[in-house]
Amino acid sequence: MTHEHGHRTATASARRLTVALGITVVLLLVEVVGAAVTGSLALLVDAGHVLADAGGLAVALTATRVARRPATARHTWGFARAEVLAATAQAAVLLGIGLFVLVEAIARLIAPPHVDGVLLLPFGVLALLADAAAVAALAGGRAAGLNLRAAFLEVVSDAVGALGVVVAAVVLATTGWERADAVAAILIGILIVPRAALLLRDTVDVLLESTPAGLDLDELRRHLLEQTHVLGVHDLHVTTVSSGLPVLTAHVILEDDCFTTGHTREMLDRLQACVAEHFAVRIEHSTFQLEPAAHREHEHTPHA
Repeated sequence: MTHEHGHRTATASARRLTVALGITVVLLLVEVVGAAVTGSLALLVDAGHVLADAGGLAVALTATRVARRPATARHTWGFARAEVLAATAQAAVLLGIGLFVLVEAIARLIAPPHVDGVLLLPFGVLALLADAAAVAALAGGRAAGLNLRAAFLEVVSDAVGALGVVVAAVVLATTGWERADAVAAILIGILIVPRAALLLRDTVDVLLESTPAGLDLDELRRHLLEQTHVLGVHDLHVTTVSSGLPVLTAHVILEDDCFTTGHTREMLDRLQACVAEHFAVRIEHSTFQLEPAAHREHEHTPHA
């Protein structure tokens, strides 16, 4: 991919995210007003969902723009980790909203308040139309990168929540069953909580510098040890700086002859190709410290 093509892709992604964010903010205002007017918990819950998703879209938009900024002596990875920090905060807020929703909805099942289904219906339809517009804005670019893909999933889940509000409004208007609003709120809460918990787990894993999901570190170590002239591997670490940026560091013990025959350059190329090509998680940023066997006595106590 050329630099010019990458720039065009980033610009198009930013444009799509800006449109979706604008629609989402308008939708949020509509749903907050609608919840206040109708007293609908389902609509209020969906507004909370939309608020979290607006934050997610803003983070995705910011990450798309910030990702183009070069690294500095102070921020050697640029601002890639800012995306993870923001996503962690977003996931924690979203999880709190989802749990509150479930508790409040159960209380309303026991003692349901009056909700005007006829008044609720237009707000639900407006929310569904707005979500459909946001989905259309992002659909064409969802394969451009992780940010767009995550944002697309966010607005799709919003649309499902809005559909639940519409169904609850129709049931209320046609049957008068007042618990329909609480049932819709529970379903939206069930939609929110697992997704928020998974997102929080994934972001915390990145902050804790855990091995990326889908990568077996023991298998990677075995593969390195199978390379010719490799006697040992220690201090092997694979972490994730940000989405799609896994980083590997390792100390590799080679036969002493490699350092007298000039074989180390070939070994370095082979090791880097090994971790970049042979695993589901492609590690294109790897740093190997090549050591002769005689260096062991000077090495600190190795980790892993």
